[in-house]
Amino acid sequence: MCGSIRCFRRLSLRASAPVLVTFEPGARTAWHTHPLGQRLIVTAGCGWTQCWGGPKGEIRPGDVISCPPRHKHWHGATAATGMSHIAIQEALDGKVVDWLEEVSDEQYLAEPKPE
Repeated sequence: MCGSIRCFRRLSLRASAPVLVTFEPGARTAWHTHPLGQRLIVTAGCGWTQCWGGPKGEIRPGDVISCPPRHKHWHGATAATGMSHIAIQEALDGKVVDWLEEVSDEQYLAEPKPE
């Protein structure tokens, strides 16, 4: 991961407890997958997301992004604007994410593609 990222998890016994994640401008995750998929609900700011082999897209408050199981992707704030989202994913054998390589500056700074 790159930059300042804060996670706020509510105490819950549920395997799919939501997590509020806040990215400062320029912060992003590494490439990663989720064994049972993930849903993101953007709550504030402006961000970018990209699935492996696809274009980078812009995400804004109210957007809901669904990533299928084992689908390689990254997400984070834009270079100039912070972004927050609620992340919901379930654990498989106690694991919710598989972290992979860092997102390169070239990938991160590539022009987003309009929908």
